[in-house]
Amino acid sequence: MKVHMERGGDSGFFRRRVVQPVLEQLRQGITPERIAWSVALGFVVGVVPVLGIATGLCALAGWWLRLNQPVIQMVNYLAYPLQIALLLPFYRAGETLLGRDHLPLSLEAITGRFREGFWVFLREFGGVLAGGVLVWLLVAPVAAFALYGVLRPVLRGVAGRIQNGGGR
Repeated sequence: MKVHMERGGDSGFFRRRVVQPVLEQLRQGITPERIAWSVALGFVVGVVPVLGIATGLCALAGWWLRLNQPVIQMVNYLAYPLQIALLLPFYRAGETLLGRDHLPLSLEAITGRFREGFWVFLREFGGVLAGGVLVWLLVAPVAAFALYGVLRPVLRGVAGRIQNGGGR
């Protein structure tokens, strides 16, 4: 049995699931700028510190800004592990920004409050969530523009190679 390993280990998955779909969109005539915005917003919205709303927000942003839905959703899904990793930092930064004491954010504390009732949970943890969203709202535009600024020239170069017959 012959096993083909590409550079970087399991880069075959990344190439198949990320690079190839973006290349196909460029081949179909989607502009590098639209793809760059789709990737940037898919990533930034994908890390919103509220579980369960990123897909809907990405769909809404993509529709409103007339961006590429397959690309924005692909990046949103790829950002999910980072969304989980950033929940606590966003929440803690929000508490600090708003001058609030840090609440215990263990699974036991959260589920215990939720069992006491939805309104008890919302009263105690709603402020934490709001603070996290506030920090995300402050960071997201800067991150989106920075990511767009990095991606746009790269995608323009790739699109140029595709137009000249060099892109696979």
